[in-house]
Amino acid sequence: MQLPFEIFRDPRAMRAKAEDLRRDGRRIAVVPTMGALHDGHVALLRAARGKADVVILTIFVNPTQFGPQEDLSRYPRDEAGDIAKARAAGIDLAFCPDAAAMYPPGSQTFVEVRALQQPLCGASRPGHFAGVATVVAKLLNIVQPTRAYFGQKDAQQSVVIRRLVRDLNLPVEVIVAPTVREADGLALSSRNSYLTPEQRAAAPVIYRALTVARERFAAGERDAGALREAIRGALATEPGLSIDYVSVAEPMTLRELARVEKTALASTAVRLGATRLIDNLVLGAG
Repeated sequence: MQLPFEIFRDPRAMRAKAEDLRRDGRRIAVVPTMGALHDGHVALLRAARGKADVVILTIFVNPTQFGPQEDLSRYPRDEAGDIAKARAAGIDLAFCPDAAAMYPPGSQTFVEVRALQQPLCGASRPGHFAGVATVVAKLLNIVQPTRAYFGQKDAQQSVVIRRLVRDLNLPVEVIVAPTVREADGLALSSRNSYLTPEQRAAAPVIYRALTVARERFAAGERDAGALREAIRGALATEPGLSIDYVSVAEPMTLRELARVEKTALASTAVRLGATRLIDNLVLGAG
């Protein structure tokens, strides 16, 4: 039986609804987002729709994962448009709390996945993944899903969340779906909307640089340092771009590799003007 569409804003009301659904034997899938939905989010919602009785979209721009000089105040927000896109993709319910609901006065508990939150994006965004881990733990506790869906574009986030779920014995299956890209290879991101036309024209160099590493790996290159330099060299062809990091790491521990024996996560973070973009490819994925 199809549920009447509802938007929940109170965590207690959302949890009560989820408990009722679970008692009825419904399999719940959740797609956590910060809104500003694009086709990558829609792909996650459709994947969830195929595997669950109830699909819940969450929209929450989580303040604890933004640093003091980051873009919390200007992060794109369009709840009505997001809900319309999500309903077209088949969601049943939406959970759209505000910061006061998720972090009541006096909140002081945070979740940290210590080793995994430190490298890559964590090195230049201290506290970011503690914010991510905390809000995801709270959302999973409130919504009580059978499955939770995330995108491979945010590879480090996915690794952190997998470990969070394992270490806290949460009864949730984490599904990581492939990155959705524009025709020129640029990974879909809500922050792409910040790019000027000139920056948008330059941005596909990120994916091209990662594919250089993939091609070198396919041709037999196993020296991780050489693969990093190949990525850096390709990124350097775009003068308006600055590099935050280039990494070739073990996919589940995120430790930098000297040699790639089987698989590796090739990833990078760059800035085009004030906009920070990330992307990755898994080398040796079969």
